[in-house]
Amino acid sequence: MSHLSRLRGRWSLPIVLVVLALVGGTVLWTRSEDAPPPVSTRDAVIDVPESPGSSQTIQIDTTLYLPVQTPAPAILLPHGFGGSKTSVSAQATELAQRGFVVLAYSARGFGRSTGKISLNAPDREVADARKLLDWLATREEVQTDGPGDPKVGVTGGSYGGSLSLLLAAADPRVDTLAPVITYNDLSQALLPNAGATGSPTATTPAAGSFGDDGVFKRSWAGIFFSAGLSGSDSASPGREAAEPGQEDDAAGNAVADASAAATSQGQGQGQGRQQGGTQAAPDACGRFTAEVCAAYTEVATTGKASPATVKLLRDVSPVSYNSGIKQPTLIVQGEQDTLFGLDQADANARQISANGAKVKVVWYAGGHDGGSPGAGLRGEIADWMAFHLQGKGTDPGTGFEYSVQGAFRTNGTTSVRTVSAAGYPGLTGKDATSRTSLPLKGREQVVVNPAGGNPAAVSSLPGFGSVLSGSSSLSSRLSIDLPGQAALFSSDQLTSQVLVAGSPTVRLRVAAVPGQPVPADGTVLFVKLYDADANGARTLPGAAVAPVRIGSLPADGTPVDVTVTLAGVVRPIESNHRVQLVVATTDQAYANTGAPAAYRVALADENIQLPTVAGTNTTTGLATTALWGIGIVLLAFVAIGVVAAFRRRLAADVDPELTSVPLVIENLTKSYPGKLTAVKDLSFRVEHGQVLGLLGPNGAGKTTTLRMLMGLIHPTEGGIRVFGHKVTPGAPVLSRIGSFVEGAGFLPHLSGTANLRLYWAATGRPVEQAHFEEALEIAGLGNAVDRKVRTYSQGMRQRLAIAQAMLGLPDLLVLDEPTNGLDPPQIHQMRDVLRRYAAAGRTVLVSSHLLAEVEQTCSHVVVMHKGKLVAAGLVEDIAQGGGEATFKVGDPMRAATVLRAIDGVHDVHVDGELVHAGLNGTPRSEALTELVKAGVTVDQAGPRRRLEDAFLELVGEGTSA
Repeated sequence: MSHLSRLRGRWSLPIVLVVLALVGGTVLWTRSEDAPPPVSTRDAVIDVPESPGSSQTIQIDTTLYLPVQTPAPAILLPHGFGGSKTSVSAQATELAQRGFVVLAYSARGFGRSTGKISLNAPDREVADARKLLDWLATREEVQTDGPGDPKVGVTGGSYGGSLSLLLAAADPRVDTLAPVITYNDLSQALLPNAGATGSPTATTPAAGSFGDDGVFKRSWAGIFFSAGLSGSDSASPGREAAEPGQEDDAAGNAVADASAAATSQGQGQGQGRQQGGTQAAPDACGRFTAEVCAAYTEVATTGKASPATVKLLRDVSPVSYNSGIKQPTLIVQGEQDTLFGLDQADANARQISANGAKVKVVWYAGGHDGGSPGAGLRGEIADWMAFHLQGKGTDPGTGFEYSVQGAFRTNGTTSVRTVSAAGYPGLTGKDATSRTSLPLKGREQVVVNPAGGNPAAVSSLPGFGSVLSGSSSLSSRLSIDLPGQAALFSSDQLTSQVLVAGSPTVRLRVAAVPGQPVPADGTVLFVKLYDADANGARTLPGAAVAPVRIGSLPADGTPVDVTVTLAGVVRPIESNHRVQLVVATTDQAYANTGAPAAYRVALADENIQLPTVAGTNTTTGLATTALWGIGIVLLAFVAIGVVAAFRRRLAADVDPELTSVPLVIENLTKSYPGKLTAVKDLSFRVEHGQVLGLLGPNGAGKTTTLRMLMGLIHPTEGGIRVFGHKVTPGAPVLSRIGSFVEGAGFLPHLSGTANLRLYWAATGRPVEQAHFEEALEIAGLGNAVDRKVRTYSQGMRQRLAIAQAMLGLPDLLVLDEPTNGLDPPQIHQMRDVLRRYAAAGRTVLVSSHLLAEVEQTCSHVVVMHKGKLVAAGLVEDIAQGGGEATFKVGDPMRAATVLRAIDGVHDVHVDGELVHAGLNGTPRSEALTELVKAGVTVDQAGPRRRLEDAFLELVGEGTSA
């Protein structure tokens, strides 16, 4: 031990100096970046013409978000369908904090704006936006390029994304744009046809077929039409009803849009609001114009669109105007989107690039079914605006990024990585998309379309994908193909991974069954691509389906060959998995063929073509500053060297009877000079699968106990054993503990991912043991893990620290106040994470002052007071104390008499309609039986106290103390 002491003494001063320097710099840097810049707002109602040449006006409700320094470039921020300016308030605030003047507004027919919805008609909604640019040009806070010309960008999601494209095409004053999860051709988005008789010619990865006479996307269209029906004027002045879950949503979720619109959107009817607070009588068209209402009625009742309806939809779609866009464009599209698929973004990219415009494309792991862009992607949009409007930062370029979701995890999420390529393949006619040819097997099969198209297969849950565990992974596993209605073709097991990125293509041969009826309006089929693992479990990537209308088949059974362009997806299909192609006759999300029919389906070409896009995984460099890099490397080497030396010199101290027990603390005492004893004679034991809460008031000795457990300080007496090994500084068994005690010292100039990798490298353990993917999922930071930590909020740092503690999936996890800085939804998520972690056979020790949270999270509890153990056991046992119970009854006095007559029951007293009693071991059911026998009505019966009540009494602050 003398040699060990000399070793510690030799290294302690240099280590302390280095750590103090690094941590001190971290604290100073972090604190300087904590508080976001303040943002002020100004509300305004702007009059615009109701229609071209009209003398009547409607009112557009706006909010102007102002940064600290003005004048500044402006960003126009429209909202998603069914939303209002409130839906984008959080993103508007973020952009204003980045130094932009942001104008958020409610489009006509939404929020508190009046007028009728025309689906972004150029002479209505687009004209409104141009008027808003006129207004911005008059504001002294807005930087201008010339008289009447504001320096302005526009971004928005879904309906707002379409507006950004249409406005940029119509008004050259727009300097740059970033449309998010929007459409190119609304007629193709709502009535797609993925079949074609020829071969595909597009060289881009997700080019759709865009055939005529498509299949009506009934569920999604119905959701959107419902969102425009409400005519309620219930919104109070200055406040709109925000869609649930959309406060941060630049794109919008259609189901939330619809529900919000149906409850309290506060819309005007006709040309304006009714006077005197009265409400206009609703009609079948709600807030839609008569033309839009008639078009929806037609397709909803017939399942098909007339040429006039197709023209109306194309006339309000970017496809008709993209030739006018010359501005730099960032196109962001979701990979989990059964409404506006990757094919819509692909078409926008091709059309805008053909004008010579600068185009960058980003696919992210979300969408209408998978969630709106996270903070990281919103930051990327802001970076795009900063470069093109302010000249700040590096040029974002014209690259291509897509997200790859990995394995499905037990906590309901998936791992995600980003792949970056130099450009979007095929935009310039060069570097066409690579395709992997994969053979499929399967004989010709007969499939039946039932009368009425019912029952129908289930492939997606339109609008609800993002609700399922915060991930579309679950919804992609809910696909159901009905027997007799689906043909199946399968590949052999793959020998290596294939990363599908885009729209696969396959050639099918379809024929009518002779003697069976042939539908007059054509044959409708639904084609989808499954990923089937070695056990046969199937996943439908993105819940994506490709509807095909072939036309009327020859009644004599002559086959027709058709090339099907499947829905665009991103999916790593692993080795030992199979690709399965399913051709079905029905799908509940679409308008199915009502006439009964039977078809023969076969492969016209046995190979399916899978698009692939080569790229590199996006990572953040570990040493962006030479000085920090040198210091980090030195610190890592010092730490590794000291730990290695300690391990060589520490004698093994193992109790073989406790090697399977995660934690045993025996007679633990820690005293300091001055007769201060922080912990005295503390003993308790923690078993596998437990989530144990360590409770106590300030000064109870909790943190001191945890620091001794981590080997940071020496106990004065007693000891701690982890899996039978005695805990000492540098003990190898500490590698089986993951801890977060007294905060984490992250390096602010590095990203969250880089900090985690640096921490793990310092442990000297193999990188394959780190389980970075699982830890990052637990952090729940999305793309923010690639941002510098100095931009993180306190809650984000807290989640990153917990992820760091979980690196390597330690057998014992020790967390000190893990929910500090987390909001209620994050606390709820953390509670579930800890339970799942313990349920996997591991053990969790949580020190917390949130008694209600411990009661809901922990299975066991240890209560400390003044350094001593005052109680230990199951949470419910501690909370119930000596068996006190409370009964809510109809006749309290009668109930009290009955309870007092039961042997052993004591301390009975009445508190209003409640009767409290100490049961003293008498089962609560027996007391309840006696009350019922006596004719006393019992409404509720349960333990009298919560954990908080027991805690206060145990530490001497309860009413009975």
